[in-house]
Amino acid sequence: MPSPTRIYDYLALSRARILDWTRPLSPGQYTQPFAIGPGSIARTLTHIMISEWYYVQRMLRRDVPPYEQWPIRDEDPPAFAVLESTWAGQSAATRAAIGEIADWDAEICYGHTDETGRRMRITTTPADIFTQLAFHEVHHRAQVMNMLRQHGVAAADIDFNTLMYQITEDA
Repeated sequence: MPSPTRIYDYLALSRARILDWTRPLSPGQYTQPFAIGPGSIARTLTHIMISEWYYVQRMLRRDVPPYEQWPIRDEDPPAFAVLESTWAGQSAATRAAIGEIADWDAEICYGHTDETGRRMRITTTPADIFTQLAFHEVHHRAQVMNMLRQHGVAAADIDFNTLMYQITEDA
């Protein structure tokens, strides 16, 4: 089974491709509303980035302020250059955090208030949170690829096997 670090390296590599395909878009294309995902490339990429930050905080057992206090939120996505720069720094911190986790099966409990104000107690493990981080990004990345294709971008295959397997031609 691949290590969490290798899985995160794949997420970062496939994300780099998405960002490469997004970078040439105009600000209007970046923020154009779509009837899928969080509603635009800007909002969807922002959602993935801030969710990653949230999941890492939870894996490290850190308190997370209420969503209203987060410096970046879905509904007010930063310009692409700001998002890309912020995510680059966050990616390094995320990869380092993954390397710090010694017991992936240790129980983590924390309180959470949902969008309706309902209080809940969450019990999980770093492994489960990391699994959510990875699958969540892949889920929303597919939405961004759909939006990019609607802008005429020829988004290529970024499956794990395409990016991470060592493939050589037989002689």
